[in-house]
Amino acid sequence: MAQISDYIGLITSEHADKPKFMAMVAAVAQCAVDQITLLQSMPTAFDLDQAAGVQLDAVGLWVGLSRNIAVPIDNVYFSWDTAGVGWDQGVWKQPGDPDNGITRMDDGTYRLMLRAKIGANKWDGSMGGSVSILQDVFVGSGVAAKIVDNQDMTMNVVMSGGALSALAKAMIEQGYIPIKPVGVGATYTVS
Repeated sequence: MAQISDYIGLITSEHADKPKFMAMVAAVAQCAVDQITLLQSMPTAFDLDQAAGVQLDAVGLWVGLSRNIAVPIDNVYFSWDTAGVGWDQGVWKQPGDPDNGITRMDDGTYRLMLRAKIGANKWDGSMGGSVSILQDVFVGSGVAAKIVDNQDMTMNVVMSGGALSALAKAMIEQGYIPIKPVGVGATYTVS
């Protein structure tokens, strides 16, 4: 934690013996110390790993990605009889959700897409950089990402292993992860 002595100790001996000057520096330094203490004591509400609900929406505003999906994604609601949308795969239909498809990401999927958007925002455009970003996006999920450059202005992005929700799979397959060079066609596959 910051202390006033950290700032007072920087004053040269030429001015250190002036009581009014030292009092003024201490008063100004106290403001900075109070602000630093306040910021350090704030909860990690806007940490991407710990944020939920409206805090995650605020992170999305900073990153530049909305929780809302432009085109409804079908076949992602939980169902007993449909493969791929059972326990821990399908999205539970909430009151107010449309019947024909989901238009708003849940926290887990939104967090995944925010990681991808953050990576895309700082991406250098290289193929190695895109692989690194995809590995960072899916860290801890067991999903391995592989990119194949077809040398004809197209590329294939293949994600395998791990357990992704039906919504996350649908969003990846529809190209919502923005990790591709401009002008290059991309095919996304989740297996």
